[in-house]
Amino acid sequence: MIIWKCVDIADNERAFLFRRNRFIRVLEPGRHRVMQLAGKTRVETYDISDVLFERSNTQLSAKFLLNTHAEKLEPYLEAYELNDTQVGLLYRDGHLVEVLNPGTFLPVWKGVEKVRVDIIDISEDYILDEKLVSLLGRGSKASKSAAATSAIHYVEVPDEHLGLLTVNGKLEQQLRPGSYGFWKCNRSIGVQLVDLRLQTVEVSGQEILTKDRVSLRINLSASYRVLDPEKAVLQLGNYAAFIYRELQLRLREAVGTQSLDELLEDKDSLNLGIARDAREKLAQYGIEIVTVGVKDIILPGDMKQILNQVVEAQKESEANLIKRREETQAMRSLHNTAKMMENNPVLMRLKELEALERVTARIDKISVYGGLEGVLNNLVKLKPSGS
Repeated sequence: MIIWKCVDIADNERAFLFRRNRFIRVLEPGRHRVMQLAGKTRVETYDISDVLFERSNTQLSAKFLLNTHAEKLEPYLEAYELNDTQVGLLYRDGHLVEVLNPGTFLPVWKGVEKVRVDIIDISEDYILDEKLVSLLGRGSKASKSAAATSAIHYVEVPDEHLGLLTVNGKLEQQLRPGSYGFWKCNRSIGVQLVDLRLQTVEVSGQEILTKDRVSLRINLSASYRVLDPEKAVLQLGNYAAFIYRELQLRLREAVGTQSLDELLEDKDSLNLGIARDAREKLAQYGIEIVTVGVKDIILPGDMKQILNQVVEAQKESEANLIKRREETQAMRSLHNTAKMMENNPVLMRLKELEALERVTARIDKISVYGGLEGVLNNLVKLKPSGS
């Protein structure tokens, strides 16, 4: 029994007619009468405004249909296929919208949009052109797709930095400040950024025994600069950790060979010794040590109390010595004054007047009888020597 069925195809649609799972033809927009044979006829409808042709039915893939029925599908579909060493850039109406990975098969509907695929051979050249870097760089629509993320390694090298590009584990080139893009397909891409600015390293909380067995806690600060990034990274790997360990070892060696008194008396020699040894070692790896300085020398609680007592005793002894020197000078000055007054009556009288002035300055009221001569003779009497 033959049954006819009407099928309406919209302007934005195309339909594939299958009979007994065999492709018959493409149904264009309009009404079509389709003959049903015991349910063995089916119609697959597609929205061509999506531009990309995708089949959810896995029995017959899109690639198989296009290869088998090329003459029937050629007016409606166009296909792009990439080999294993090619990537593609999909443009729709002049806009870059997607990155196609190697091995991609992409069928598109004709006549909907202006579709173009630029094919790039990446078998040898893996560096993106500057224009492509700006199009596929951070923030663009195409760069956000999963395909672009898996295909492109995007990196920015800031000012005062240098990038070391490795391809399949081998160093290929140095990257100056700027933006770069690399095709990751079929290869391993890595970029390590090296900071060329002056940097600091802190070696803190180091518990170290001095030569005389005193336990100290010392904090060290240093600054360094990478002069040869290639040598530092290739030979050391984590050069920052190497610098830390080197300074730590030099600090322990320097402190362990000196007594507590020597350290406290000349901390500059400790800094110079550490800097000299570390600078010589790190220069072999392209790293310059600029400054080294011990920030803190922390004593244990009991040792700190003993040291404070020693300092207090030293200061007290110095104060007593100064006091005795002043007393000796005062006695010597008084002796010299007495000898001068002994042979000089006028100087003697002047000293008497000075003494009288100091005495009267403390008296609220004074009555004078017999004139100034009486006051001097009665108030101040000096017993002649030898009487």
